[in-house]
Amino acid sequence: MTRKLALVVGGLLFAVVIGLEMTPASAFAAAGKKVDCDKVMSEVQAGKKASAIAKDLNISTSSVYRCKKKAAAAAAKGAPAKAAGGGAASPAAAASPAKK
Repeated sequence: MTRKLALVVGGLLFAVVIGLEMTPASAFAAAGKKVDCDKVMSEVQAGKKASAIAKDLNISTSSVYRCKKKAAAAAAKGAPAKAAGGGAASPAAAASPAKK
């Protein structure tokens, strides 16, 4: 009886260990890492797709979309995004002198 129980317990432990070892590592690839949104946005502006950017920078596609969303929110607020060209004013505003 104890021999059968030991075999069953051993088999279950083996199955659990194998199951834990075969989990996809890519799901945890960016866990705890900071994503460089400036790099991501420069890639976006270069015309790359989110999946290609994610693969190149070893991040998830959701991180790419999160950076896009953050940049769009900053642009909507009027705050200049770093990757979008900094805080330079428009050329028309810089060329026209204000006279009074």
